[in-house]
Amino acid sequence: MKRHRLPPRIGWQQTVESQGLLWHSQDGRPYWDETVAYSFTAEEIDSLEECAAEWYRMCLEAAEQIVRQGWWRDVGISATDAPLITRSWEAQEFSLYGRFDAVIDESGQPRLLEYNADTPTSLLEAAVVQWHWLEAVKPGRDQFNSLHERLIAAWRRSGLQRVHFASVSDSPEDEMTVVYLQDTALQAGLECVALPMEKIGWNTELNAFVDQEEEPMHTLFKLYPWEAMIREQFAARIPHSGTHFIEPPWKLLLSNKGLLKILWELFPDHPSLLPAFDTPGAAGLSYVKKPVHSREGANISIVENGREVASEPGPYMDSGYIYQALADTKPLDDMWPVLGLWIIDGEAAGMGIREDSRRITGNLSRFVPHWFE
Repeated sequence: MKRHRLPPRIGWQQTVESQGLLWHSQDGRPYWDETVAYSFTAEEIDSLEECAAEWYRMCLEAAEQIVRQGWWRDVGISATDAPLITRSWEAQEFSLYGRFDAVIDESGQPRLLEYNADTPTSLLEAAVVQWHWLEAVKPGRDQFNSLHERLIAAWRRSGLQRVHFASVSDSPEDEMTVVYLQDTALQAGLECVALPMEKIGWNTELNAFVDQEEEPMHTLFKLYPWEAMIREQFAARIPHSGTHFIEPPWKLLLSNKGLLKILWELFPDHPSLLPAFDTPGAAGLSYVKKPVHSREGANISIVENGREVASEPGPYMDSGYIYQALADTKPLDDMWPVLGLWIIDGEAAGMGIREDSRRITGNLSRFVPHWFE
């Protein structure tokens, strides 16, 4: 893996906007940054693809064991919510996508940091914008990216005919992701209806969640975290609503940092996993402290040789913590890259890269494109 400095395209802002990426800058700083790109060898891409596929298989085994052994507390799930999740898992309800975040250590080994199993974003950037960048800037090169085609194929395989799409109305990044996913569903021949999460209603006579036209929502893609949904006032109605959700409730088994500890217990000494424990002492002198439920780097801290070297504030102090051994990585040109490896319909399908001068990847960490030889 190599980091390259490149001249940005003239008028790149208008170019990426025409591809749907409206949220490309924040406070005068680029979020989409094409002054930088990463290159890989074909062998490195093969290794990343194989690791992502294996991590997904291991995650499914972990989900099975959580349900079978009743390890609900380890993944931040209450006994009250366990039946909803168990039914969803046993029915093997359709899952569209997820994203593993990973690094490559000093030995060249990919290492799993966490799994964004429920509400991952940065999909449009990975699937569309960086592909058009490749064709314009590095024609003839290749990219780990079959995301767009895989998404359309997944919608077709799902057998669905009509899907509602919802996200919170005050998040441009979330809305951009949902609009893109809706477009892939339309290309697959599905009928689509969009609305804000806040406008979802409940019809007592129909005993169903409804849209703004009082139409029942039989299938809902919601870019809204399950750990928040099950605490909403309407949560008790979910099991009886007749609505199928994408992502499904069983993704709660995987969309938390407690999963990392369970993976290490099930697959100890696996070369692409990092040791993860309940207590900092077990993790050694260098570790990352992660809340069981956390997003965009919030409430994460890094301890190196017994000293805290980085931390981020946030609202997740009360969700419990796990302690994951610190990966043996070094910055490239003073930047810390994190590789986002996408799973579409159960298969590894592509990669997006975020980088930052800070060691903890956050909401404003830049997205940069890649290619391989």
